[in-house]
Amino acid sequence: MSEKLCLVTGATGYIGGRLVPELLAAGHRVRVLARRPEKLRDHPWGGDVEVVVGDVSVEDDVRRALDGVDVAYYLIHSLAAGPRFEATDRAIARCFAKAARELRVGRIVYLGGLLPEHEELSPHLRSRAEVGLILLASGVPTAVLQAAVILGSGSASFEMLRHLTERLPVMVTPKWLDSRIQPIAVRDVLRYLVGAAGLPADVNRAFDIGGPDVLTYEQMMRRYARVAGLPRRRILKTPVLSPSLSSHWVGVVTPVPRSIARPLVESLRNTVVCREHDIAEYVPDPPGGLVGFDRAVELALTRIRELQVPTAWTTASTPGAPSDPLPTDPDWAGGDLYVDERERFVAASPQALWRVIEGIGGERGWYSFPLAWRARGVLDRLSGGPGLRRGRRDPDDLHVGEALDFWRVEEVEEGVLLRLRAEMRLPGLAWLELEVKRSREGRTVFRQKATFHPHGLAGRAYWWSVWPFHGVVFGEMQRNVARAAEELERRHPDPGHASAQDLRAVSNPLR
Repeated sequence: MSEKLCLVTGATGYIGGRLVPELLAAGHRVRVLARRPEKLRDHPWGGDVEVVVGDVSVEDDVRRALDGVDVAYYLIHSLAAGPRFEATDRAIARCFAKAARELRVGRIVYLGGLLPEHEELSPHLRSRAEVGLILLASGVPTAVLQAAVILGSGSASFEMLRHLTERLPVMVTPKWLDSRIQPIAVRDVLRYLVGAAGLPADVNRAFDIGGPDVLTYEQMMRRYARVAGLPRRRILKTPVLSPSLSSHWVGVVTPVPRSIARPLVESLRNTVVCREHDIAEYVPDPPGGLVGFDRAVELALTRIRELQVPTAWTTASTPGAPSDPLPTDPDWAGGDLYVDERERFVAASPQALWRVIEGIGGERGWYSFPLAWRARGVLDRLSGGPGLRRGRRDPDDLHVGEALDFWRVEEVEEGVLLRLRAEMRLPGLAWLELEVKRSREGRTVFRQKATFHPHGLAGRAYWWSVWPFHGVVFGEMQRNVARAAEELERRHPDPGHASAQDLRAVSNPLR
């Protein structure tokens, strides 16, 4: 396959972040369109791609990104961007199709959803199908790859399956989960996406892609339990659970918030089985065949255990989460800001303090009143937010753009600063900054700053209602982080290279 210039949209997402290195390994040049390019800098391939800063919903940005492109990968879709997500998806797809035609792009490749026959589509699948038709009618040769459940470490579908099966030895499930599904391993999805770049120019069509197994969701849960070494799961079916009620249930049991769980659950009502395997004419099956369900689960669990999950569904921002500039930016001039800022000296090196700060959240918790943090997480999930169950991708390492419980990592300045942006449901915007400094006398200083920009009277009322607790929660958090750093320094002569076991030993004395 000759070298091509490939544009990848959605490069900060689950599939896009894995596709980029596969395209580079295949010998292609890669350009990415990113609204926030700083999210790309921690990827191993970040320095090997051309970055166009822009938004896929802005026509001028799209045209700059598509200029001179041979293959454009359209990986834009929203699981739940609000009630008008279908109209938004339609408008963005039309803009992209028009620009690609006018700029004479060689090919569009789109990853859509596998469609049932003679069944009413869920809104999520209906929008996927409509986007595919818009791109196929663009006048640019287009390949629409239609997949059902994608099995891979970090995918939303896999995490929903994993947590439902692991956390519930006895499950009450909707009767309609008897629908037949043909899942596919993420590595096969990536192989098809890369191979689609070499399709002949006269190919303009949709392809069904799926793995070798056709299963019901019940069978998928039972087989997952067997592969994971779990006791046999008891599954009780009821006709009462609607997709809406089921999505609430999934949102409580799994890390996947209701806003994402609902479209996934609604799609499971449909029978999604491949009607053809024509893609093999252009992208032949590997010698060992496609990856089966059991093997895909084994591979995903191995990656999770070894902390080798390069991208996850959590790298995509929560629908409705803020993307505004920082409070220090000029756009905030004149706006109301409430600040809770505190500093303390720490009898430990900056390296020890930073190791504790970078490992905060997830299983190690937030170093103050864990019951209060858990209660806040539960309230957030009940109101449609992510809660605390997203955890963190890696217990010791943080990258810009990834989720950290109900925060988003907005900035990491190694050894100096961690800035988090709140994604919990709030009547305003909130940030938490944890900073390591040195005093003039050479002492280690721990600066902790919470900032809140209220929205209307509700935001102001919220701030003043929680303000009395700040001194308790944030004050205790700062004291315990400092104590953990001091204990780490005492235990380890080189805290910058302390092991995960060392960090667990000093983490959060209140847990």
